[in-house]
This record gives sequence, structure tokens and C-alpha cells, in this order.
Amino acid sequence: MNMEDRFRLVKKIIKWVLIAVLIIAIVFMAFLGIMTLFEYNPKDAETLEIMAGDAETRMVAPGDELTVMTFNIGYGGLGETQDFFMDGGDMVQPESVEDVERNMEGVTDIISGNPADVYFVQEVDRDSKRSFETDELLLLYDEMKMDAAFATNYKSAFVPYPVPPIGKVHSGLATFSTLEAERAQRISLPVPFSWPVRMFNLKRCLLTERVPMEGGADLVLINLHLEAYDDGDGREEQTRMLMELIRKEYQDGNYVIAGGDFNQEFPGAGYPVVDEDWWQPGVLDEGLLPEGFRYVTDGSTPTCRLGNEPYTDEGEKQYYVIDGFIVSSNIQVLEVETLDEGFRSSDHNPVRMTVQLMEQDEEEGN
Repeated sequence: MNMEDRFRLVKKIIKWVLIAVLIIAIVFMAFLGIMTLFEYNPKDAETLEIMAGDAETRMVAPGDELTVMTFNIGYGGLGETQDFFMDGGDMVQPESVEDVERNMEGVTDIISGNPADVYFVQEVDRDSKRSFETDELLLLYDEMKMDAAFATNYKSAFVPYPVPPIGKVHSGLATFSTLEAERAQRISLPVPFSWPVRMFNLKRCLLTERVPMEGGADLVLINLHLEAYDDGDGREEQTRMLMELIRKEYQDGNYVIAGGDFNQEFPGAGYPVVDEDWWQPGVLDEGLLPEGFRYVTDGSTPTCRLGNEPYTDEGEKQYYVIDGFIVSSNIQVLEVETLDEGFRSSDHNPVRMTVQLMEQDEEEGN
């Protein structure tokens, strides 16, 4: 091949490479355009349906005792045999639908074995590739027979990362209750990500339920799952919004229980840092807590494990205490316990709390 032929060949190769790059760019921009068009953009506040269950409901009044449980179920995909790519593991989803079914069976066993008046449940998938399109809300609803409300906090037609990609996601928060709730709302929290990353990330929210009480006040129940994998600013901004909401409700004379996965350590309840390179959640700022409120959790047992590997009792493990409650001072905490379920069915352990709604002139000091 002479120099002229080589030059023509090189020109042809460059031409086809440029065409290929242009096609890829066009496809990529078309993909971003379609995803932008169909991006999940919830309103600041949305009224939610309360699905009526078969269980008998009841009114509440000052003096009543209630039991509340919070449980992040890890979308049925983060049991003891799974790890998580965002925590340094390899898995994007469980190996089979049978893994999801086994994890969800464990979740329902835990819930049925620990009766409560209210359950705050996080990471409930409805139609996600990572959980093999299992409708976990209906599964729990059918098992628990309680009134239920659901708030979406993660919805994308296709999440393109990692490899293999997460794909389609529809997930959120669910509150199950035997109390006569008057209204349920989805309240949007600040989103710390900008376009285009924003389209493929969670749109965090609060799921609130308002339960009228005898005497005129409301019991306000707030289910939450705050930011995890941002630089920390988003978590703080979301926490500030939560604190402002509970402050206002308490000032209006209401009773408030907020619970869920804060993705922040409860003050004084953390576990030692095993490796600085592993995910660290930060600590809830006691200075942000409004007057008349207290943090409530049980630090004697970890509420969460790092998902960098499948769970066993061997080797060094990173544990956290990031699940629990905030209660107003007109609510007396009688007992709180983290249930040690050995992370068999989720990367979180549930936290169960029993409280008494106090007369307004008998408030517990903080």
C-alpha cells in the first residue's frame, strides 16, 4: 500500500469514527431529552389516598398509649446475602426474584411478630427492575390489613448507572396505621442534585398523616427517609425543613411523631468508624432540634449495616444508628428498642417505640 492509499484509508477511518461519535452524541442527547420530558416532578405538597384496610381503626385521646415502628426494608433487595454497589459492594439487584420473595417474607414475619399501631416503612418498591417488579406496597397491605398511605420518592423510567444499570424504578415511603387518619400528604424536600443527575436520583419527601384527637388537637405522624449520598448539604437542608415543620405543628398545639431513616447518626449513639473510606452519615445536629422536642432511638443495637459485602458475623463490620424518632414533649416515651433481627431480611433493623399521649398540662421535660 502506497502513501496515498494509506492516507485515503486514514481519512476514511477518521470519517467513520466521527460519524460514530456523532451518532452516539445524538442518541445520548435524545435520551436526555426524553428523560427530561418524562422526569418525575412532584408538587411541593400533594394529597395522598389513604387505602382502607380490614383492621379496626380507633380514635386517640390524651392519655392513650401507642406503639410505633420504623423499618427501612431495603426494597426487598438488601438482605444478608446481598451487598450494595453504592456502599462499595458489587450488586445492583438480587440474583433472583426468589431472593426478593425471601427477604419480603422475612420483613412481613418481623412486622407481624411485633404489633404496633403505626408502622413507618421506607424503601418500598412498587414497580422496579431491582426488585423484579414486585409491588411491595400491595404485598404489605394484604398481609397487614391496616390503612395505608404511600408517597413516591424515587421514580425514573430508566436509571442508566452503574453497569448493569438500575433501570426502571418506582419506590417510596409507606405508613400503615390503625388510627383514624383524616388526611395524608406528600411534602417535597429540597433536591440537592442539578440536571441531569437530578433526573436519575431520589426526590426525597415526607409522608405526613394527620390524626384528629379528642379535645381538638391533632397527632401528626411523619414518615421520612433523608438524603444519603450527597455531600452532606442536602441532608442538612432537608433536616432543617423537617425541623421547621415539626416546630410549627407543635406551636399549633399538636402532638408530633417523626420517624424513619435519617441517614444521620443519633447524638451519642454511634458506632466506631472502622474505615474512613467507607460511607459516613454525619450526626444529627442537636442545635437544629426545636424547643419542645427530643431524639429517640436505642443505641444498644445498630439500626443499619454498611452494604459493602453480604452480611456474616465474621470480620470487621461498619454499623450505624441512623433510624429512630423525634417526638414532641407532650408525648412521653415509655419504651424504645431496636429489634436485633441480624440483618437477615434488610440492611436495617427496625426500631419500635411505645409512647403515651400526655395531657397538655403534663408535658414531659426534655
